[in-house]
Amino acid sequence: MTTLSISADFDSGNIEVIDASSPAHIQLAMRPDTKSPHFQWFHFKAEGLHIGEPHHFSLNNASQSSYNRAWTGYNAVASYDHQDWFRVPSTFDGKALNFTLTPTHSEVYFAYFEPYSRERHDWLVKHALENAGTELLTTGKSVEGRDIPLLRKGNGAPGKRNIWIIAQQHPGEHMAEWFMEGLIERLVEQNDPQLTQLLDAADLYLVPHMNPDGSFHGHLRTNANGKDLNRCWQDSTEDTSPEVFFVKQQMEKYGVDMFLDVHGDEEIPYVFTAACEGNPGYSPKQAELEEHFRRRLSEITRDFQTRYGYPRSQPGQANMNLACNSVGERFKCLSLTLEMPFKDNDNAPNLVTGWSGKRSKQLAKDVLTTLAEMVSVLR
Repeated sequence: MTTLSISADFDSGNIEVIDASSPAHIQLAMRPDTKSPHFQWFHFKAEGLHIGEPHHFSLNNASQSSYNRAWTGYNAVASYDHQDWFRVPSTFDGKALNFTLTPTHSEVYFAYFEPYSRERHDWLVKHALENAGTELLTTGKSVEGRDIPLLRKGNGAPGKRNIWIIAQQHPGEHMAEWFMEGLIERLVEQNDPQLTQLLDAADLYLVPHMNPDGSFHGHLRTNANGKDLNRCWQDSTEDTSPEVFFVKQQMEKYGVDMFLDVHGDEEIPYVFTAACEGNPGYSPKQAELEEHFRRRLSEITRDFQTRYGYPRSQPGQANMNLACNSVGERFKCLSLTLEMPFKDNDNAPNLVTGWSGKRSKQLAKDVLTTLAEMVSVLR
């Protein structure tokens, strides 16, 4: 009889095997980030499965994870080919996340969300350069020396707006680079009057992946130094958080007229934005632009809404180490964090996929439509 085996020794893999001797009760645990107690991301391969026989998996340390309330209402994703992902009904019993699969193939991958691989990232950057008309302005380096490309769509002409979009500061939030793929897909399209309108007035500065080390190692929140990149925008250094240090340098060089930081949220089953209303220098103009963006995007797609999200910060009480707040204060511009769910969008549920890479991509295209309509009023 084929022996069941569990592995995670690959790009973004994360799992520890406690006991895989019985298909009826495979006991696993999620591994914490390097130099950090955070954990929630998992991604592993099961081989030697018995086709047609139920296999029960338990992630035994789910109750100790960084966002343990997020497991309620969550369903794991699975794929037989690492390309087409589907949801597996899952339950949280207060201690472990449990899910059962009766496989149709002898091998299957499981993950917290549809992974975006480093190989696909490299393809995306090449695709953007060769087919989307972008240029590689410069390349930063992560703690472990991985490339962080800064792409520009536009010519840098005087008077144009500078719109910055960055993704995946938190490495486990893979929906963020799926979003960037959707954005770049639209840049490839021809005869797009809305895109023409946007690019006539603005240049796009794109960082498709801010935290390549963390993603490669299967982290949830941090870089290779155990630093949460979205908590160091006031005190980043070349040694501890070179990823943020690099982007801040480039922002000073080129300027920022609008900033979008793309993320995923573990707990809230909706797409929403957070803004910088708690900043000490928050202006009526910023408030007006935030409302405009949210209203228009919610009109364009049912995948965006304004009812659910984070509590609003009180005046002067913003955490200025967050990218959104730091950039909004420094450049006095529209500055937003965009959050997509790990679960599903409860306003438009999909029982097969939940929220997915495909839906993240479409959201990016709708965001570009919104920005095209707003570009003339950003300043």
